[in-house]
Amino acid sequence: MIRNDALDRLPVRHAVPELLRALDGRGTAVLHAPPGTGKTTLVPLALAGLIGDGPRRRVLVAEPRRMAVRAAARRMAWLLGQEVGEAVGFSVRGERRTGPSTRVEVVTTGILLQRLQRDPELSGADVVLLDECHERHLDADTAMAFLVDVRATLRPELKLIAASATGDAEAWAELLTVLEGSGPAPVVRATGEGHGYGVRFAAPPAGIRPSHGTWVDPALLRHVAATVRLAMERHEGDVLCFLPGTGEIARTAGLLQGLDAEVLQLHGRAPAAVQDAVLRGREPGGERRVVLATSVAESSLTVPGVRIVVDSGLAREPRTDHARGLGSLATVPVSAAAATQRAGRSGREAHGIVYRCWSEAEDGHRPRFPSPEIKIAELADFALRVACWGDPTAAGLALLDAPPAGAMAAARSVLTAIGAVDENGRVSERGTRMSRLGLHPRLARALLDSAPEVGVRRAAEVVALLSEEPPREYGDDLAAAWRAARRGADGYGARWKAEARRLERSAADAGTAPAGSGPGAGGSGAGGSDAGGSASGGAPHRGDDAVTGLVTALAFPERVARAREGSGFLMVSGTGAELAEGSGLRSAPWLAVAVADRTARSAVARVRLAAVIDEGMARTAAGHLLHTGEEVRWEEGDVVARSVSRLGAVELAERPLRDEADPGLVRAALLDGLRREGLGLLRWSRESQELRRRLGFLHRVLADPWPDMSDEALLDRAEEWLEPELSRAVRRADLGRIDAGQALQRLLPWATGEAARLDELAPERIEVPSGSRIRVDYSGEQPVLAVKLQEMFGLARTPRVAGVPVVVHLLSPAGRPAAVTADLASFWRDGYRSVRAELRGRYPKHPWPEDPAAAAPTRHTSARLRKEA
Repeated sequence: MIRNDALDRLPVRHAVPELLRALDGRGTAVLHAPPGTGKTTLVPLALAGLIGDGPRRRVLVAEPRRMAVRAAARRMAWLLGQEVGEAVGFSVRGERRTGPSTRVEVVTTGILLQRLQRDPELSGADVVLLDECHERHLDADTAMAFLVDVRATLRPELKLIAASATGDAEAWAELLTVLEGSGPAPVVRATGEGHGYGVRFAAPPAGIRPSHGTWVDPALLRHVAATVRLAMERHEGDVLCFLPGTGEIARTAGLLQGLDAEVLQLHGRAPAAVQDAVLRGREPGGERRVVLATSVAESSLTVPGVRIVVDSGLAREPRTDHARGLGSLATVPVSAAAATQRAGRSGREAHGIVYRCWSEAEDGHRPRFPSPEIKIAELADFALRVACWGDPTAAGLALLDAPPAGAMAAARSVLTAIGAVDENGRVSERGTRMSRLGLHPRLARALLDSAPEVGVRRAAEVVALLSEEPPREYGDDLAAAWRAARRGADGYGARWKAEARRLERSAADAGTAPAGSGPGAGGSGAGGSDAGGSASGGAPHRGDDAVTGLVTALAFPERVARAREGSGFLMVSGTGAELAEGSGLRSAPWLAVAVADRTARSAVARVRLAAVIDEGMARTAAGHLLHTGEEVRWEEGDVVARSVSRLGAVELAERPLRDEADPGLVRAALLDGLRREGLGLLRWSRESQELRRRLGFLHRVLADPWPDMSDEALLDRAEEWLEPELSRAVRRADLGRIDAGQALQRLLPWATGEAARLDELAPERIEVPSGSRIRVDYSGEQPVLAVKLQEMFGLARTPRVAGVPVVVHLLSPAGRPAAVTADLASFWRDGYRSVRAELRGRYPKHPWPEDPAAAAPTRHTSARLRKEA
């Protein structure tokens, strides 16, 4: 019996007629309905004609999370007075409950994508409703893009609805019809927010430290727990408390010990029994409940009995280091849209209250929407999907945000290495088989390539472990975690067994390559290379350690790691890695790292899960990174040349090279040494230094064609002016024998003929009135001529070089500075008198005429002058 009383209480029912008219007229629409209005449960029933007077249709409802899929299907079945699997069914990975009479099927967006890739026309479906579009999950964005393409090219009669609680409805309206060019799709807005809710801000005490990585200040969790207790004292009903992750949930549960309530932990990895218990609500007369949840409870779920929401204000987002192939989680402030979704959980059954654990002033500074996953996630899976769709760059797809070029390049690199796409990004037959396994391409590669080596069942079991990380209490040894999962004493074990069976069937359906038939040295094959003798041969007889190691290494070849001297490991990607204190894996010579993360503040990755391997497995799995060649570099002050065998960044073997090193590499190393240590490595005589200063002066005052003599400029042109001496050099000592001055001559402007004017424009010496040839100092901003004062008698005009007056340092007979001038005429007229008065008595043997401008210049004493006279 249909529960019309419950349906009539859902505010979205008033928008259903307009939605049906929009679909009849345009075939597509955006449904904007606030949380708690019933868009997830009432609308699909109306679209399918299961309530109301509409035509009978087959409706697919896509949800971003498995928990939401099951909950939505159960709720709709309950509204119809039926069991799940009759008119309403669902499909998630590894489980499907539908029947011949099913008209509404709720699926994850991942399942929808698999169906689209097997059958782009979605035969048998009349309407697709993509729920919670505003959350911007990558699978949902991809499914939307494919469906828009299908409507524009294959099935214009397929009806498509984008349903959102808080998103930008106008942007979705534009997107739905962007390939048709028919103008924005209609936007249908439902009013009301369930039963409504009130908001109270519960700012934490001062001094809370900002979250980073997965670390959250314990003081904030204490404040959240205190807020839960306060809310329960002030209000009736159960509490739904939002926290960023499972670790915070567990710690907050500990802080709530002694509370007169049942404390439940709800997250994506919670056992199905716990999830079902949360969604059933408490038994009549049962104690109050506090449900500690991650973002899985933000949308598409009604937790019965909840009247209070306590929001920590934090969420988790993925971060990807594309260069290293490592992911991590970042704790970020929850967006305003997600905060609205969370708050709406309190008003689903009655008027509720939400406590926000941040200040009201801070509320307006939160980001409007969550970060689109396409902008921050690793994109190998997306890249394979779009390649299978026929658009490897995704340039022709209807996406609100284009994938970042760097992330797509990294993704294509991964897909090329595992043989899923060719060098142009087009999908291979192997890539098509991978896409049908319902796995990340890395795991699909591991399953296909390891099955011939270790057997399909064992390969499937290890890949199932890798597809959903085991509980932390299983430890960091993947082989030990495999044995724990086999015992099946918890909810994870049950899920793992079901997934392993699914993968075994999928691998059999997709077909597995015979041993050694993968791309081999290209990095994809499990066989074909027996570098260490342990990665090929009679594989079905391998033990657990060898099997887990091989499968993991095939999935994550760039995370193969060798033990370092001292402690820790070095991955072939070049990233350092560390195990937790007390880990049994610390003594392993090699590891295949399954799970690791690296925060922005850490120089090394933290290994969460790994398997022991040997060098043979490492060479097999990461064969595309194996390289043997010459390495010549400047190291510790000289050229070091050697032949090195490397697996990525891991050095496997080396031998020194002497005279047989590649000359080009030697020259590059010498140039690197010059750049690092400077031009002082060359031989700079006094003449060489003076030539450099003269040329530098001409460049400053005349510019081209005179060359720049700065260190930077000379190092940039080193190959030009240091040849051929550089080609004959092989070590540091050879650089010290190069005459820098002779080499600098090559930079003079010989081609224009200006080089011949060097001595004219910047003479090395200037002849003064006494007949002496005095060296010019070009080391400063202006050239300097240091000369005894008596040698300049009779010279009225200051000497010039390249049109620039020299600065004359007039010296006493003892060679000490007596005066400095760039205007000799002015000095003779105004300055000489005081200098004469000061020095005449000190140096009486030297001439001090009253009129120096008319006196004869001399470098001798007065007595000698008289004698010569």
